[in-house]
Amino acid sequence: MSMRFTAKAHRGMVALTVAAGLALGVAGCGSGGDDGNKPEASAPATTDRGSDPSAQEGQADELLAELKGADGLLLQITSAQRDSGGFITVNGSMKNDGAKTVTVPAVLRGDETEIVRHGRSLGGATLVDPKGKKRYYVLRDTDGRPLTTTDLTSIKSGESVPVFMQFPAPPTSTTEVTFQLPSFAAATIQISG
Repeated sequence: MSMRFTAKAHRGMVALTVAAGLALGVAGCGSGGDDGNKPEASAPATTDRGSDPSAQEGQADELLAELKGADGLLLQITSAQRDSGGFITVNGSMKNDGAKTVTVPAVLRGDETEIVRHGRSLGGATLVDPKGKKRYYVLRDTDGRPLTTTDLTSIKSGESVPVFMQFPAPPTSTTEVTFQLPSFAAATIQISG
């Protein structure tokens, strides 16, 4: 019995340590190191969707890509930032360009059992490195939850919701990847950093 308790406590400490490390890594991404004279980007109007949109802070308004999905859904990618921690954070917004409220398709979470059991997300997203001929899937925490925006259920007409996804980083020589999300058109995006 005490062995079981010790094993559970150890797993909990490992999960806490990994979560703290990821939080510090994400916080370190936003420093930028620029001269600070750039105007601040205005934050889009959002509603609480369960995920912290803080990964969006400081992003530029310039679009890297716009992917069209069903029922007027648009995924607008505004940044793909490489971090020294070995991952890439893709930021953007999911917009309903249609005339009525749209239910976000469950297919966006992908079909992997580990991700499906954690509810709606953008866990089905992938990055493809055409040079290295590799596909990179959304990162997961120690409990199998995808490191992406979660709890997307519906988006009202004209509404934009900030989204993010984190992936393992391809080699530093790779500066261009193809972003794919189930039921959306694919797009080539530039990696910065």
